[in-house]
Amino acid sequence: MTVNGRVVPLAGAVAHATALDWLRALGLTGAKEGCAEGECGACAVLVATAGPDGGTVWTPVNACLVPVHALAGQEVVTSEGLGPPDELHPVQQRLAAAGGSQCGYCTPGFACAMAAEFYRADRAAGAADGEHGPNGFDLHAIGGNLCRCTGYRPIRDAAFALGMPQPDDPLRERLSEPAPAAVAIDVRADDGRFVRPETLEDALQLLHDEPDALAVAGSTDWGVDVNLRAARAPLIVAIDRLDELRGVDFSDDRLEIGGAVPLSEIERSVGPRVPLLAQLLPRFASRLIRNRATLGGNLGTASPIGDAAPALLALGASVVLVSADAREREVDLADYFTGYRTSVRRRDELIRTLRIPLPTASVTAFHKVAKRRFDDISSVAVAFALDIDGGVVTTARIGLGGVAATPLRAYATERALEGRPWNAVTVAAASVVLQQEGTPLDDHRASAAYRSRMLGTALPALFAAARGREEATA
Repeated sequence: MTVNGRVVPLAGAVAHATALDWLRALGLTGAKEGCAEGECGACAVLVATAGPDGGTVWTPVNACLVPVHALAGQEVVTSEGLGPPDELHPVQQRLAAAGGSQCGYCTPGFACAMAAEFYRADRAAGAADGEHGPNGFDLHAIGGNLCRCTGYRPIRDAAFALGMPQPDDPLRERLSEPAPAAVAIDVRADDGRFVRPETLEDALQLLHDEPDALAVAGSTDWGVDVNLRAARAPLIVAIDRLDELRGVDFSDDRLEIGGAVPLSEIERSVGPRVPLLAQLLPRFASRLIRNRATLGGNLGTASPIGDAAPALLALGASVVLVSADAREREVDLADYFTGYRTSVRRRDELIRTLRIPLPTASVTAFHKVAKRRFDDISSVAVAFALDIDGGVVTTARIGLGGVAATPLRAYATERALEGRPWNAVTVAAASVVLQQEGTPLDDHRASAAYRSRMLGTALPALFAAARGREEATA
């Protein structure tokens, strides 16, 4: 692996070592462990990833979650690699000048995330708003970085004061060259084995032959278990860089998204053409998490509070499962979940593709109830996809999360809407039905009564927003 321009061998790293622990063992202690679950961003580093034009993009990731062997053959830049004390990087200069650091614990992570936005190819000066500076800096770029003592105004001021990279900036010059290709590896250590297979066929064969093998893509869920619960697997099979799982393909009647496509890539390439996903993805965790997390991983965990499932249920998505016998089977997502964190996916199967029928519905919306507006876990999530013709609801699909042991379709509410006028009377009646869907529980995020009440408010909010748009365009 190349770290700050220097090739460093991974020899001796155990199978479950995180990139953060390995980097700190090298003496690169700028990256810190704050939460060990990808919520604080103190561990952020930059990884060279493939750009859309054949070049490279500097992508910030949570080093506390990424297995270090997943970065074999890759290029990493830490806060130390941005600039030494006697020759600070522009981001570091601006943070210092604006008073953007007090204790300094979070500052290196902020610097790396800000540097990624500093080098964003399409960043350009323009009109400022609450979330963008006059220099085009998107504040959501540091949405996964938390600071407990400095306050965000100095950090925002530093971000909005950044200029553009100079032509001779080494990290800018690096962007014109291709990103490193994936490297197949097989590491055996006292704590287990880590394999990055060359092909999907090889990965599936490993899953077939090794009953205890665990497939890992972005590691944004598994990494938390490793850090906080001391989880270990005899064999980890890294599938995040398999070409067969990384495709995005639009056709006339459907969209196919590979199971290992990072959410940030889906946000850029798919979001503008699928409005419901465009609403979902900015609310899905943080940018740092989305740079590694995948739809295949989100559905693979079968969590009842995973944000992707309600939206995909509303879109009528299906999953294509593949196994070593080369056979594929397509399962409607509404039939995929079987219980709490369980599904019809067999141990030796992978989610190859997510299929979404096109065109999508004309009226869509994603409602997420959480304690924070961004970077939080849902208490309740509701996704709507309605077709309305001549003032009548012709089709309705509604996906729910957080109100049962599994994500689910709100079939009773769909029936209460279909074939009826799209008006306040229909919405009020259907809202009563929606409030009774699922079997919500009391937990530390919300009570069952609160969850039911939030379900009852979602449809009127959709109706009001849709009417508002109609009036605005009339």
